Amino acid sequence: MHDNPQADPATNFALPDHRVISLTGRDAVAFAQAQFMNDVDAIGAGQWQWNGWLTPKGRVIALFALLRIDDQTVWLLLPDADPVAMATALQRYVFRSKLAIAVREDLKVSAALVAPGQARGARLATLPADVIEMDLGADGGSRSLRIAVDDHAEAEANAALLARWAAFDLQHGLPRLPASQVEQWTPQQLSLERLQAFSVKKGCYPGQEIVARTHFLGKAKRGLALVEGDRPLAAGAPLHAAGSDSALGTLVACASIAEHRYLALAVVPLQRDAGALVVDGMAVHEIALGEGLAR
Repeated sequence: MHDNPQADPATNFALPDHRVISLTGRDAVAFAQAQFMNDVDAIGAGQWQWNGWLTPKGRVIALFALLRIDDQTVWLLLPDADPVAMATALQRYVFRSKLAIAVREDLKVSAALVAPGQARGARLATLPADVIEMDLGADGGSRSLRIAVDDHAEAEANAALLARWAAFDLQHGLPRLPASQVEQWTPQQLSLERLQAFSVKKGCYPGQEIVARTHFLGKAKRGLALVEGDRPLAAGAPLHAAGSDSALGTLVACASIAEHRYLALAVVPLQRDAGALVVDGMAVHEIALGEGLAR
């Protein structure tokens, strides 16, 4: 990770790319259960899970953390997706359901590379001043995240710590999808079973037929691999086996880990020959994905 003596891991720094959408009302939980790919009914108030929204063809529109604040309040913590566009799109499916969908501009997200004070695993913690704390740690280290109203969100952005946060996500198989990769990949192609981010057992939701068929017929042929190079990598770039003109896979999420060290998650065949890999003429090497981000 980034070695920067001025970037104290205990520093609470802003995550400006993380935004919150709230679903509130009598039907908030039922609406989330019907629209999203994971089993919202399986978690209780004060818990969270990885979840996502799919196209009818089973492609990932957005991947997010779903927080069940109480039985009438659900928050979607989006690390990358445009919250206004997503809230507008979700509104089209409300019909007669009793809920309100809103982008919570008053809520700011911050983080630190240390263990949370009270939150553990999938269990949220409510700190003084109604600050919500989450445990985002894994076997690669401890991390905590806080969601607070603007009046209490004093953390400032720190480029080095932001880069460390994003690199940690990729190292543990959490794809940070830029706009170019939205609606391109199924949950299985993004290896989201590693995060326990989708369900094949709950009732219908958009894309459920594709997800279930792929699972039960054993047709998942591609998944994530983590590669590292010494020059910046770009999402959408093809990954080649050395000496081959045919693309082996596609980079879907990229981050800087240190000077001359750059990471990318690539969708590649699950069955492939081991060998040298190349992106845009640069040799890259595959490294093992970390564990522990499943909730």
